Amino acid sequence: MIHHWIFKPQPPSEIVKKLQKELNLSEIPATLLAQRGIFDFEQAKTFFRPSLSDLHNPFLMKDMEKAVQRVLRAFEKQEKILIYGDYDVDGTTAVSLMYLYLKQFTHKLAAYIPDRYTEGYGVSFQGVDYASENGFSLIIALDCGIKDIEKVQYASEKGIDFIICDHHRPSQVIPKAIAVLNPKQTDCNYPYKELCGCGVGFKLVQAINKTLKNPFEQIQPLLDLVAVAIGADIVPVTGENRVMLHYGLEILNKNPSVGLTVLLGMEGKPVQMMDIVFGLAPKINSAGRIEHGMFAVKLLTESSYSQAIAKAKQIETFNGERKELDATIEQEALNQIQANGEEEKSATVVYAPHWHKGVIGIVASRLIETYYRPTVVFTKSGEKYAASARSVQGFDIYEALEQCSEHIEQFGGHKYAAGLTILPEKYSLFKQKFEEVIAKTLPKELKSPKITIDTKLPLEKINQKMFNILKQFEPFGPQNMPPIFYAKNVIDTGFAKQIGKDNSHLRLTLKDFNGKNFFPAVGFNLGHKLELVKSGKPFEIVYSIEENHWNGNTSLQLKVRDIR
Repeated sequence: MIHHWIFKPQPPSEIVKKLQKELNLSEIPATLLAQRGIFDFEQAKTFFRPSLSDLHNPFLMKDMEKAVQRVLRAFEKQEKILIYGDYDVDGTTAVSLMYLYLKQFTHKLAAYIPDRYTEGYGVSFQGVDYASENGFSLIIALDCGIKDIEKVQYASEKGIDFIICDHHRPSQVIPKAIAVLNPKQTDCNYPYKELCGCGVGFKLVQAINKTLKNPFEQIQPLLDLVAVAIGADIVPVTGENRVMLHYGLEILNKNPSVGLTVLLGMEGKPVQMMDIVFGLAPKINSAGRIEHGMFAVKLLTESSYSQAIAKAKQIETFNGERKELDATIEQEALNQIQANGEEEKSATVVYAPHWHKGVIGIVASRLIETYYRPTVVFTKSGEKYAASARSVQGFDIYEALEQCSEHIEQFGGHKYAAGLTILPEKYSLFKQKFEEVIAKTLPKELKSPKITIDTKLPLEKINQKMFNILKQFEPFGPQNMPPIFYAKNVIDTGFAKQIGKDNSHLRLTLKDFNGKNFFPAVGFNLGHKLELVKSGKPFEIVYSIEENHWNGNTSLQLKVRDIR
């Protein structure tokens, strides 16, 4: 797959020079700061030194006072509280966080995660019935609920109140809950709109804690769960998210909860954002995908190490099964695309009745790696077809689905990821309509993947001092990604070789054509570029700089993103 290299606009030189002078920085870090909207000393201080004092007052969120008073009334009257959450990482961490906090004040508490297969996403009638049959009078819904108008009404008829803590895009009609906490509501003046579901849950905990006049230190240990949710849910690492992620990673590295300690394992290297995205998140998610999300909640709220180890082994088993299913279904989907002659379509829509509902979202993302276009993967779910939809960078798949709504029973989600259900007889009509919508609305420039380059950086200019400053740009994530650099006239020093079980990756040692400094480098999925590299002719690279930890030693290496 050919990637387009796009250079970010370079900031005005006077701003870069100002930052260099005020912060005593070299040109490259100053340029990177200006590209991130940081133009003076104070903004840089906030960026480089995230402070808990930068967290907003939770009572700025619409309905927060109502939510807190309702929870406190439940404590006072010894009401039973049901903590209800989605089955993904954001939901299960949010439920675990709320449970761990509230159990200090009441024992009349239970957690509930809907079954992905029998109940589906969001609040279910079955969940409300469970609450009613077991005497719960208050449900706190986390990472879901904003669209569950009928279910909230159904609960109300049974004498059950709802507090909704959600971050998904609301519809025009909002459920009639006691309190709806969602910064994306048009009439909510909360300053930061990009919280994840667990983040909204944390704001409720912060507000309760503040009302009870307890110190913030009492809830700070819960930020490890918020950090995991931020990493897993791919929300922007800006503003309040950046602060919570910074302190959450600190806890993950120093004193994580028992469940997360066991899941992480003790490898001796620092836990970073990538360890959440590619390590913790898939493991936690696998519970809800393969068996049930409550397995994750039980591990994340466990206080006994021996019990946590046993629960983590179950999660590892689920994750192993999930990986096998991913690979099998992805291959079957690719075969289907080729058999139907759909390689050149504008969109991917595939279906098989036996595909596992828990992994079709992962498969949709994998298919985009082969056919770079909006993708919807369907499977049979009861009497209907259920799907996960994934988008390409820059394209709003939620809006595309809205244009197909005549053929959809139900859908919800984000700009880049959504879930939907349709009736079987509507599959062909949906597929045709979705293809038409994408063909008409997907701009040409979004039809192939891009590598966005921050700035030029010859290899000769790389040194440990600069890297130490770049490390302070962490934690990385959406809207604060690791800097990507460009260098030309690069050569390999003769040690290039293919690595990996199918020779798909490259191991290199690179230097500038006339330079003296050389750097070990790795290029994932660039094995096919070996001949170009070994030709002896200079080439161009886009790359990032990272630390390589090996045998107790730490050194700088280049992570090459593309070569030409």
